[in-house]
Amino acid sequence: MSTSTTASVSTHILDTSVGRPAEAVAVRLSARSGSGADWQPLGGSATDADGRCKDLPALPEGTTHVRLDFDTETYFAKKQAAAQQDAPALRDSENGRPVFFPEVTIAFAVVPGEHYHVPLLLNPFGYSVYRGS
Repeated sequence: MSTSTTASVSTHILDTSVGRPAEAVAVRLSARSGSGADWQPLGGSATDADGRCKDLPALPEGTTHVRLDFDTETYFAKKQAAAQQDAPALRDSENGRPVFFPEVTIAFAVVPGEHYHVPLLLNPFGYSVYRGS
């Protein structure tokens, strides 16, 4: 929850390759105060059955930049393993890797008092992100 001296962040992930929420994707949250400052890890969470991360840590006072790190490789590896039970091979596999983007990192600027909802639209070969509401 944002206050007059802090911002707040939430996210969710939609797997556009299947048109469903991406469940059990690990998400790490980091913050910094100023563009030249070091990133400070704040903790993380994982997406629920609706693809939402509802329990990300609160941002410290003075945060100006936020970074979300999504572990997409583990998500797609589990998805590929499940799919291979029904099919001998997947076209998405390249050089033994189940996904082209093994992780997605999104960094953005924040101001105190604002809430930032940052959805991730994800598929094995691309992603898109935007500021939601």
